[in-house]
Amino acid sequence: MGCVSSKQFKRAAQHEDPAILAKETTFSVSEVEALFELFKKISHSIFRDGLIHKEEFQLALFRNSNKKNLFANRNLFLCENADSVSPQVQIFDLFDLKRNGVIDFGEFVRSLSIFHPETPLGDKIAYLFLSEEAVEQIVDQTFKQADLNDDGKIDPDEWKTFASKNPALLKNMTLPYLKSR
Repeated sequence: MGCVSSKQFKRAAQHEDPAILAKETTFSVSEVEALFELFKKISHSIFRDGLIHKEEFQLALFRNSNKKNLFANRNLFLCENADSVSPQVQIFDLFDLKRNGVIDFGEFVRSLSIFHPETPLGDKIAYLFLSEEAVEQIVDQTFKQADLNDDGKIDPDEWKTFASKNPALLKNMTLPYLKSR
């Protein structure tokens, strides 16, 4: 990943000044400039408009070149089935601060800042607080997926099927340090 100069930001009028973004986030100016290179790559992967659309976000998040999910080790309780409220859509909504269906560079940097190791814990907690509406949507979609026979109930067999398709549900039920070495 190469460096980007402040001149490149000035030419791209739709992007905020890296010095301002650095003041508003935990990132340094050089880190913001490096993030611009990543932003450009993602925002031009499908649509070449300098904004990250949901499809581009999904592509970057789950189909990047090293086949690793950028948030693979984050314990977000979100369904993984594409028919439901998928994690990429929920995470996209966390980045789409303006709620306009796309992520601009400022939103990208401000949202990524929450994952910076120097971001205060209180800021991280507040950022990830889900609204009642979001929680209800996740619960409704989870129930809809798990209730395989549409009888308005989830029996143990249906839950077993659902949990096997969504292994992240059970991840917190395992203490890896108890595993024999």
